[in-house]
Amino acid sequence: MRAKHTLILSLLAASVTAGVHAADKQSFHRISAFSTDNNIPVGVDRAHESSAEIIAVSEDGNTLVYSDSPLAGIGMVDIRDPKQPRSKGFISMGGEPTSVDVVGNTFVSAINTSQSYTQPSGFLLQGRLNTGKQIAKCDLGGQPDSVAVAKDGSFVAIAIENERDEDLNDGVLPQFPAGHLSLIPLANGVLDCDGQMKVAMTGLSNIAPSDPEPEFVDINALGEVVVTLQENNHLVVVNGKTGTVINDFSAGDVDLNNVDLDEERALTFDGKQMARKREPDAVKWLDDTRFVTANEGDYQGGSRSFTIFDKKGNVLFESGLDFEYRVALAGHYPEKRSGNKGVEPEGLEVGTFNGERFIFVTSERGSLVGVYRDTGAAPEFVQLLPSGISPESAVAIPSRGLLATANETDLIEDGGARSHVMLYQVTTDAPAYPQIESVMQDGKPIGWGALSGLVADPNDENILYAVNDSFYKAQPSIFVIDATTQPAKITQRISVTANNKPAQKLDLEGITTDGKGGFWLASEGRKDKNVPHALYRTDANGKIIDTVGFPAELLAVEERYGAEGITRVGDHLWIAIQRSWKDDPESTVKLLQYNTKTGEWKAVRYPIDVVKKGWIGLSEITAYDGALYIIERDNQIGDAAKVKQLTRVIMAGVEPAPIGEPLPLVKKEVVYDFIPDLKATGGYVTDKIEGFAITNNGRAFAITDNDGVDDSSGETLFFSLTQGGKAVDFATLRP
Repeated sequence: MRAKHTLILSLLAASVTAGVHAADKQSFHRISAFSTDNNIPVGVDRAHESSAEIIAVSEDGNTLVYSDSPLAGIGMVDIRDPKQPRSKGFISMGGEPTSVDVVGNTFVSAINTSQSYTQPSGFLLQGRLNTGKQIAKCDLGGQPDSVAVAKDGSFVAIAIENERDEDLNDGVLPQFPAGHLSLIPLANGVLDCDGQMKVAMTGLSNIAPSDPEPEFVDINALGEVVVTLQENNHLVVVNGKTGTVINDFSAGDVDLNNVDLDEERALTFDGKQMARKREPDAVKWLDDTRFVTANEGDYQGGSRSFTIFDKKGNVLFESGLDFEYRVALAGHYPEKRSGNKGVEPEGLEVGTFNGERFIFVTSERGSLVGVYRDTGAAPEFVQLLPSGISPESAVAIPSRGLLATANETDLIEDGGARSHVMLYQVTTDAPAYPQIESVMQDGKPIGWGALSGLVADPNDENILYAVNDSFYKAQPSIFVIDATTQPAKITQRISVTANNKPAQKLDLEGITTDGKGGFWLASEGRKDKNVPHALYRTDANGKIIDTVGFPAELLAVEERYGAEGITRVGDHLWIAIQRSWKDDPESTVKLLQYNTKTGEWKAVRYPIDVVKKGWIGLSEITAYDGALYIIERDNQIGDAAKVKQLTRVIMAGVEPAPIGEPLPLVKKEVVYDFIPDLKATGGYVTDKIEGFAITNNGRAFAITDNDGVDDSSGETLFFSLTQGGKAVDFATLRP
């Protein structure tokens, strides 16, 4: 079962051919997003945590049902109009639902009622889909996890995990009681609790054979149940009618070369993991002889991959690092999980659309769905789909040409995105995401994320440059972007260095060219973190050749939110300060001017609005044709986002004043609303639109900051500004 994985990937092809799409090839496009807080019951605080975890669909394809453990119930979504999903209600379960599936016009849900790890308990409840009325309730004799209904509706399989206490003896197995598989017949569509069979899983695995922990189940058309024992790194195939174990085998391991193993806030892909146990989580049958596993890992492994087995135990395909690298190319690599399990493939779905079978692999930590076409041999990569934060599961609805994902993370306590259900439709259009991706270099992806500033090359209208912010504090970088392709390509990463090492204590938020082949960079300071407010000039290779600190007059009134953008007009640099400092009158912020010849600092004041919720600040500044273009944004997301806009300040007749003197207040006009662009990919409006550039032929581009995929969906939107279907003409641009 050992697979020595050499990276013979179609990744080389991915870096070259991504975006090339034959007109007859099927792909998927996100069309809507449903926030689970819309299903919070009446009488429960809307700020209560909610979550979409395991998702299923009614037989008519019009209703989605998902388990919500924080709210202890089942949520329902009306998708008769999939572009406008609506709440269909919430059913309280009286315990923690771990999974849900559908049979006829009813649902079955496994409910965990365990008092402790050593006294696990739970039940399987069957209820009416539309009313929630209970039909049957079966005691399971342990803590349940996954549930699956046989395709012919004859029985239900439940993985009884009896999970271990990860804090007890460092989580080392065995920890009793052992888990098992429960099989419950359905008689005329109703659970027959008295007919329940408990299939022992003990004595099968090489790892902790006395303590199996079944994780996930799926059933093929023959009524055979495949069970993952994740912590035991084992797979079991069971006859669902008789409870007989047909076969069992180790999930095996994989040698991984060039993986990122350190959480040093840099994307390196230079480590090795030898004999890494697969430890599969989700499993789905591809047909009656093959199944695919998502190798998330939990106990001693996690191979960052997915694998296709036959039921005899033969490995038919091992993805190795293909999926993880594709996630990294799209800017979704979760650096904070490098020391653990990387992108963590967790969920799976298999669906046949118009005669083609697809495999959908969810990355729990990368917040993406990988779509692969099943060829019967090595799967063919199709695309990556943007999802919400932490997609836990997915369900295909081929009869309606739809796919739905359940995204479990709810950041209500941190003011972030809520948990979402997202919907996708099959089309023959080219994939719409990613909008920007990197290329492979020396057999590894150019890692990137948290892009926070943008500037156009003054001599080449097809080239842009971006910088990353302090999320990647060990790897401050300038990225070269080729904007001629769709998606745009990051073709090079230039390290920002001092003394031949990555520069320290930088929070790069802005970039502009210096007119001499190099760059000026603006770093946002934080006194409380000993990060200086400063400007840095680099050569073309990223070497810092000049440092300009903020003057004492400015530092005396500093606040946390500093420089967010920089642009150059001749010998003058203009710097946008994100929010008000101590000396700023209410509803104003500063635009600083620095004279690169004389070293003199001046400033003007810029008017901003005060909002009831959150704040509005500046994110970028770009000079073009006698005007300064500025991004204003609020710090809100989703439906609460109201201000994501481009303004223009005409500089003719404006004379900035020296720091410390009364500063003139400039006039602004709003010339572009970014919210339609931020909604264009069918998700919720993201928080941070932070980069903006205008090329020498007048074409404008904008980019969002994905926060390094940390408490974020990881989505980076990169787009050109259009009005009326045409590129914005800055000579005639009007509000």
